[in-house]
Amino acid sequence: MRLSCERFAARLASVSLDECLGIGLQATDGRSVAGLPIVAREYPPVEARPPRGRVLLFGGIHGDELSSVSIVFKWMGILNRFHSGLFHWRIVPALNPDGLLQRPGSRMNANGVDLNRNFPCPDWLAATRDYWERRTGKNPRRYPGPAALSEPESRWLAEQIERFQPDVIVSVHAPHSVVDFDGPPHPPRKLGSLELKLLGTYPGSLGRYAGFFQEIPVVTIELESATSMPSLREQKRIWIDLVRWLKERLPEAPSSPAQTLAAPGG
Repeated sequence: MRLSCERFAARLASVSLDECLGIGLQATDGRSVAGLPIVAREYPPVEARPPRGRVLLFGGIHGDELSSVSIVFKWMGILNRFHSGLFHWRIVPALNPDGLLQRPGSRMNANGVDLNRNFPCPDWLAATRDYWERRTGKNPRRYPGPAALSEPESRWLAEQIERFQPDVIVSVHAPHSVVDFDGPPHPPRKLGSLELKLLGTYPGSLGRYAGFFQEIPVVTIELESATSMPSLREQKRIWIDLVRWLKERLPEAPSSPAQTLAAPGG
């Protein structure tokens, strides 16, 4: 993990090498196009306390949204100190390490694909091509790729969703300064200063894939800036409000077991 942490610390002004090393990240079986590991941290159930549910949280699906990676490190630091087993967390700070480590950062992965347009949906090719060509004028920042799940990063995330079976997915983005939501009701109305604004889904997006078709609640946290972190107070307020909403959303009933990161293939 030291090499991954050295890369993160060199790229992110608000994440130090010691901070990253202290998180306890694990290498997963996921790799980027360039062969970089997709790293994660699991906060599993604790003895004698069935978790209320499983939460998959990730940042950095777009590599130029640096704050979406940095804030996930801060929240992992909170969990390192206070994880009580209330939820079973699986956290991925940077889903698109190739895009993040480019200078300047790239929204797309090393194949030039927008990973958040690469997830399956009915009639994927026609739907994504119509959106990309007609709606965006073939904007390269929105290129969905040659086929659904053509990219190792999106393919890995889809596999994680299947194996982990999250009750809620939280995706961190920037810079629209809102809370977006897809899937079954009821969304959080506010996280910190970020207020709910439903942005809708796009062909190939995670919100359409997981929220609409799989009916997994998908909370999208859109930070105010892609390059500057929210204040320490705002970071904590967003986190506290998210945990409060999860408590309301997920009842006391225990979840069924899920594969851990150490499970075969996981």
